Order: sequence, then C-alpha cells, then structure tokens
Amino acid sequence: MSPRRTDAGGRIDRLRTIRFTFDGAPYTGHAGDTLASALLANGVTLFGRSFKYHRPRGVLTAGVEEPNALVTVLRGEVREPNIAATMAEIYDGLTAVSQNRFPSLAWDVSAANQLGGKLLSAGFYYKTFMGPAIGPLKSTRFWMFCEHFIRRAAGLGRAGTAADAARYERMNAFCDVLVVGSGPAGLMAARAAADQGARVILSELEPHFGGSANWSGETIDGMPGADWAARAAGQLEGYDNVRLLPRTTVWGYYDGNTLAALERVADHKERPGKGEPRHRYWIIRAKSVVLATGSFERPLVFPGNDRPGVMLAHAAERYANEYGVLAGNRIALFTNNDSAYRSALTLKKAGAAIVAIVDVRSELSSRMRELADEAEAKILFGHAVVATEGGKALSGVKVQRFDMVNGALAGEARSIQADCLLMSGGWSPTIHLASQAGAKAEWNAARQAFLPPKPTQQWIGAGAFTGSFSTAEAIAEGRAAGLSAAGGTGAPTALPVVEAAPGGPDPAPVFEIRADGKSFVDFQHDVTAEDVRLAHREGFVSVEHLKRYTTLGMATDQGKSSNIPGLAIMAEALGKPIPEVGTTRFRPPFSAVSIGSLAAERFGDLRPERLTPMHDWHVANGATMYSAGLWYRPMIYGHPGETIEQAYVREARATRESAGIVDVSTLGKIAVQGPDAAEFLDRVYTNMFSTLAVGKARYGLMLREDGLAFDDGTTWRLGEQDFLMTTTTANAGKVMQHLEYFLDVIWPELKVHVTSVTDEWAGAAIGGPRAREILAACVTGTAVDNATLPFMGIVHGKISGVPVMICRLSFSGEMAFEVYSGAGYGALVWEALIEAGKPFGLVTYGLEALNTLRIEKGHVTGAEIDGRTTARDLHLDWMLSRKKPFIGSAMMDREGLIAPGRLELVGLISLDNQPLNGGAHIVEALDEANPHDSIGHITACCYSPALGKYIALALVKDGKARRGTRAHISDPLRNRFGPVEIVSNHFFDPDGSRMHG
Repeated sequence: MSPRRTDAGGRIDRLRTIRFTFDGAPYTGHAGDTLASALLANGVTLFGRSFKYHRPRGVLTAGVEEPNALVTVLRGEVREPNIAATMAEIYDGLTAVSQNRFPSLAWDVSAANQLGGKLLSAGFYYKTFMGPAIGPLKSTRFWMFCEHFIRRAAGLGRAGTAADAARYERMNAFCDVLVVGSGPAGLMAARAAADQGARVILSELEPHFGGSANWSGETIDGMPGADWAARAAGQLEGYDNVRLLPRTTVWGYYDGNTLAALERVADHKERPGKGEPRHRYWIIRAKSVVLATGSFERPLVFPGNDRPGVMLAHAAERYANEYGVLAGNRIALFTNNDSAYRSALTLKKAGAAIVAIVDVRSELSSRMRELADEAEAKILFGHAVVATEGGKALSGVKVQRFDMVNGALAGEARSIQADCLLMSGGWSPTIHLASQAGAKAEWNAARQAFLPPKPTQQWIGAGAFTGSFSTAEAIAEGRAAGLSAAGGTGAPTALPVVEAAPGGPDPAPVFEIRADGKSFVDFQHDVTAEDVRLAHREGFVSVEHLKRYTTLGMATDQGKSSNIPGLAIMAEALGKPIPEVGTTRFRPPFSAVSIGSLAAERFGDLRPERLTPMHDWHVANGATMYSAGLWYRPMIYGHPGETIEQAYVREARATRESAGIVDVSTLGKIAVQGPDAAEFLDRVYTNMFSTLAVGKARYGLMLREDGLAFDDGTTWRLGEQDFLMTTTTANAGKVMQHLEYFLDVIWPELKVHVTSVTDEWAGAAIGGPRAREILAACVTGTAVDNATLPFMGIVHGKISGVPVMICRLSFSGEMAFEVYSGAGYGALVWEALIEAGKPFGLVTYGLEALNTLRIEKGHVTGAEIDGRTTARDLHLDWMLSRKKPFIGSAMMDREGLIAPGRLELVGLISLDNQPLNGGAHIVEALDEANPHDSIGHITACCYSPALGKYIALALVKDGKARRGTRAHISDPLRNRFGPVEIVSNHFFDPDGSRMHG
C-alpha cells in the first residue's frame, strides 16, 4: 500500500496499476488518478519551485486553478510545459518532469534568490537594471549585460523545439442551450432544457460529469452524490438532442453568444486511437448559455502559507473522496468559514488525525462544534496561523490569538505538530466567462466575493456561480435556468433531496494575517502581501496597474485563487471598501489553450488558404497557381516550354480575338438588403444608386472619410430592397468592415442588413468578340441577345440545369459577362462554359492575362487605389455626384487634394522595346550615376499583345498635362533605365465600342 493511499474509497480503479515517471523516478498509480493524486499517494510533497524566489512548492489545489504544481510532459522529443499536475491524468508510460529549477528539484541553486529580499520585490526589474550613473556600465549597458541572464531565468516551463506530430481538429457547433459545468446545477439545467426539446451541449472540464457531487460526500436522492451524478449523466447520454463533452474547457465568451472550448481528446492516453486528434477546438454558437461553473476556494494570506504541505481544505477533501489519498496523516485546518469543518470530518473518516481547527472567528455555531467533536479535533477559535515550520515538507504550524475586528495578534505563539495544513479563506464564484461576456462583476458583502454581472448576452447563471453554495440551491437554480434557457416553463416537480453537512456559506472578512515573514498572495508569481502594499506606496492604485506592476493574477493562474485576497489587501491600504477598488476584467483564455488546436487542420501553414470552387480544375488543367492575398488563383495556363510572358500574351491575345474565361469567384460579394438599402448605397458610393433599376448593375466608387479613394466595383440591384455589391478581391474584408461601422455607429437608424456572401457564389467572367455566342449555346431559360441583356443588364437562367445569374459588364474592354452560380455548382458551370466555348476558340486565362487586359483598357485596381489617390487623380471625377452627400464628400475638396502637382494616372509606352518594372521611378532627366527628381512611379506593367509594345500604368505629377511628352524610367536597383512616352491610360478601345458591342 502506498504511504498515503487509503485502504478503500475513491473512484479510482485499484485493480489497474499505472506506471509513470516523475523527474526520472518510477512511480505507480491507479486508473483514474491525476499526476498530483498519484504522487501524493506515493508520499511526494515537493512538486515544483516558485517563479521568482525558487521556493519549494507543493500541490495547493485539486483542479484547474493549481498555481504551484506545474510540470512538463514529455512525449518523445516533444515537450509540453506548464501542465497542471492536478489536471494531468496518468497513463502507462507518462513521463513528467518538474520545471523552473537547476540542477534538480530538491537542490535548486536559484533558491539563493530568497536572500535578495527587497531587491527582488515587485517591479524590481523596472528599477534595478537601469545602470549606474558612472563607469563602464552606465546608461543602458548594465541592462544589456544583465538581459541574457534575466531572459534565461524568466518564464516557468521551457518550450521544446521538436515538431509536434499530434493531430488537432476544429469543430463548429450550434445549439439551443450550452451548459458550462456539470455539477448538480449543470446536470439539472441540461436535463430541464433537453426535456423541452432543445438542442443541448453539456461541457465539463473534468473527465467525469458531476462536479462537486463527486467529492462532497453528500447524499442526493438517497444515494452518494457521485452515483447520482453518474446516473444523471448516463440518462443525458441517452438523449438524441444532447451532446456531452467531457474533458472540455470553455475558455472564451465572445460577442453573439459565441464561445470557444478546448476538448482534450487524447491527453489521458498513451497514444490516440485511430483517426483521433489530441485536442479538438470547438467554436460553439448558442442561442442561450447556462453558466454553472461553480466556485474556487480561496487561500488565506499568512507567513509561510506556500510551504509544501499547505493546501486548500476542499482539495484535501477531494483527494480523499475521489482518489483515496490523504493529504497528510496529522492535519491542522485554518479557516474563516464553516466549510473547513466538513473537510475535517471527511478526512477523519478517511483515516487522518485532525490535530486542530484554527478559526479566526471568536464565535461558532453549535453545529460546527458538533462537526469538530465528531472529527475529534480541538478548536482554536479566535486564533490564527502566524507561521509554518519545516523545509521541503511541513512539520508544524505556529498559532497565536487573533482579534478579527482589528487584525491584532496577542499572546505567545505556540507550535502544533502537523504534516499538513489545510486553509479555507472562503469561496469565489468562477465568473470568468460572465466577465468576458461583458459588464462588471458585483460585490456581495455577505459572501465576501464578486458575483457575476447582470447579463449583457443571453446567459443564465446557476449554483455556486451565482453565490448559491449549497447543493440543494444549485439543483433548484439549475433546473430553473435550464427551463428558462430553453424557453419553457415546465410543470412543478419534486427536486432531488440532498443530505449535506450543516454550515453557512458566509466567511469572516479576514484575508490576511500580518506577521513576520513572507505572506504569499499569488503563489505562481511569488507576489507577497508586501508587494501589494509596495504598489500602493508607489502609486499603482488602479487594480489594472496593480496587476501589471506586481504580475498578480497573470499567466496560467489568471487570478483564480489570488484575485480577491490581492484586492482586499489593496483596499485596506487605500482605506476603501473592496467594491470601490473593483476587480480586473477576466480575459480569455480561462486556462491554457494549445496553439496546435487553434491551427488544427491548417497545421504547418503560415496563413489560411482560400480556394475557389474551381481550384481543383485549375490544378488538373495545368494552371500555375499563386497566392493573391489569401486566395490561390491561376497565374497562367502554360504550355510546355512557354515562359510566363509568352503564356499570358497568348491568353490575352486569344481573348481579344475570340473569347477567354477567367475565375472571378474571389471578388468580394456583399448582400445589402433592407428598406433603406438604396439610401445607404447613395451615402456609401460617390454616385447615385437609388435610381438604379431592378435588374441592372452600376459601377461605383467609394471614398474614405478623408476624401481619398477606397474601393471600386459594381453593385447589382436584384430587387427593390435587395442589392449585391461586388468589391475588389483584396478589399472585400475592409469594405465589409467599412459598411458595418457606418451602420452600427454613424447611421444606426437605417434599416439595412449587410452580409458577406463571397463564399456563397462562384463566378466566371467570359469576354471577347464571341462571348455572347458561347453563352447562347449553353444558357437556357433566358435569351442573351442585346435587347434582353444590354450593357449592365442582369438576367437569370440555367446552365446544365444549374440556376445562374448573368450580368453583362466588362473590365477588359471586350464584350463580357459575369456568370454567378451557387458555390457548390461552380465547377460544373465552369466546365459547361468551357465545353460550350470549344467550337469558338475559348481559352482559359489567369491573373497575368487579366492584368494585361485591364492595363490595356486603363482600368484601375488596388495598385492605383493605394490609399493616397483621389477620384480626380484617377480620372474618375465624373463619378462624384453633386446632387447628394456621400462618405468623403466633405473632405474631398481639401486644398491638398485639388492642388496642382498631384500624381495623376497616365499610360506609359516603352520606347526601347524593353520590359518595364512595377515600382520603377519616372524622371524627366536621366542620371544613372545619381538618380533624382522622381516625378512618379509605375503601378502596373505588361507586354501588350494589342499594341505589340511594353506598356504600363503610372502615377505621374501633373500626368494629364504631360500626355504626348517623353520621360525616362529610372530603376537603379534593377539597373533598368530607358525612355518612355507618356500617354492616356486608355490604350485600347478608348471609346468603348467593343465593350458596348
């Protein structure tokens, strides 16, 4: 039998022995153990070293809030640091090592930091390494000298460099009710909502459902709480409308009732099952959320409260009831509330000797005295623990009389021999998710804790989360919350009967015992009570400043155990009540999230890859693909032996001579709908859209608020209140943000809804002299002649039985049409168009040819709309309406935007028949040895098959006035110099005769 394993009890499988190693030493545990419970069972008390002082630390808690017992788990060459031993389930072959120590956990040379005293107090790094005023290390040189050593010492665990071979997944889920936490409140909420027919997801961060029912020792409905919870979870498993997610931490609450969760699918296994990921990242969108996340027990702040063997009372109770492990053999308890008495009785029944219960309160209820008598414990009421004794393990505590009213100590301190001290400083509801959802937490003086704020999103609280700490209250609140979340009422029904130990939930308002020695508030960062007072003395009195100056509540801890004691000490220093001091806002993630799960299936990619519905066809048919923003698009469809230039020239020439087709699915597409949609577009665009007829499209230009050009594209009127806006590929997201900002902030009264539908539509643009014939050969349900489908007209028909929407518009200068279909049918429609075009010489062309066609036509894109140009610079001033205001109209006529000498759009023709380069400067007088006096630059260039010359678009100072003159290209980086002619930007079909047919 292990040194501290009880003879019976717990939910571990004592018939299954698990072998694992910690710091190279072999140990055994049982199936169901955590690393913390298994090591405690083996008599291990030293788990780690503290961050700054490298003090010996033992396990403090039994759950996700553990600040001390952080280990690194090794899987082959892969290291994963900062794993809480309390959350790591053991499996055969588990290899874990302690961290933040050298050369070993038992003998750590950095423990000498404890001698640093005030030199290592809060904020020491801001003040210590500024450098002496004189000498060789003056100014910043001292910091440069120290930086290497500081960075080596910083941090907790050490990250690995080996590639992670594990697989990760992402999941999107939708439900009517998401229940977070599966204690009695969560189980009742899930059952009530499911009985109403709601789609329910129940998440639980532990391996087993039931929460506190698994370790409280209470009886529910005549059976042990753990059995009741197992039965309730089993019943839920039989529901078709319920999804159970064990080992799943909901770590973030975002707008629109969107929550993020991490499921630890295979961390508890030696190796994942076939096709099984290690972690699964869930994005859950819920109509309503029930937060039943329970509460955390708080430590008390007193000298030596961090010594190995000092633990939270409920944690020891849980180790005994869940794992059959005693936290110690001779146990003392230190408390300011009733819950510790239940823990004392539990541990007595498990086989431990309870040597004393030290209670700061001077008066106790008769029920607490009865529990203490049953536990055979001596009560020292009106006393406090003022010190602990021992080295790497606890050997005793010192107690002294304590006046709870003024915090004064009296009399002589006396020692009590004990190998474990359990402390209980009250309970803090786990309100992290509610805080993330919005609004400030509300202080409750009776509970001495912050309770959740009033909901600003669709969530309902239940159980200890709301400050209702009894199981009976949790069950009642859980059922009511589940019914409310599902929109039901439910007939009155008998609730499970709970038999629980007596005791009130309210603690005495005592957080710190002030005595000699270091008293720790934040165990993870070695933040002491004196550090908090130092922050106050140095002016860091805001809770947010306190957090950053002292590091209180940062890293994996996130204030789970340290937040309230730290705020209480600051409030005392300020002479203010705690609610006036306030609390920090909890930020996601609630607990650590693996980066691999966030990347998931995109592991190995630097950024997302967006593929059009025709992507596979392009690749199969010889396209050379490259990225255009996040999209992958065909560059060319090269023939064997062709250069890039030869390929795009061939594709562009064929399009001019017969017809060409290009994939335009990447264009931004935004549905603008509502009674005020036309009015909204009039305000967004520089030209008028309210006069646009249904079934027609119009080219539009947007300005920024500062009057500079922002984006251009066409918008199609599909109905009186229904428009489809298209944007450039690169600006799709920016335009969407632009529209949402003005609707949400500037014009909230407008009845308009905007929706990104870029991925809903596949698009193909087909242009050239024979484009209409090709469409006529494959489109059914509508004619495509000039009368039916005039320039900028829209028709609806079918291709190969697939509904399509066709608009006649052109960016190439040819008669052209854009054909849109549902994204799922994009490849089918694309192939049908290509098959219909074979008799007419149709070619596919890529971005290089597309760019060539638009340069020949003189059409602008993002290279010219670069955030510095105006509509006038681009010769689009004909689109600036004088009949209405629009975004940017108030600023577009500023002196600087209409002054002479601005860069204006022009065309360039190479006079030496050599290629031009994008970005090359244009000068009036060529000086290769000393390039200077640039008058502009090239924005886009190509070889023009229509002109048989190298041409470019450029922005040139007073460009319009320079047409017909000559200048020079000056490109010293690429050693390209040569003469050019400045011409109109419209190289091809300037009158639009080909485009209009």
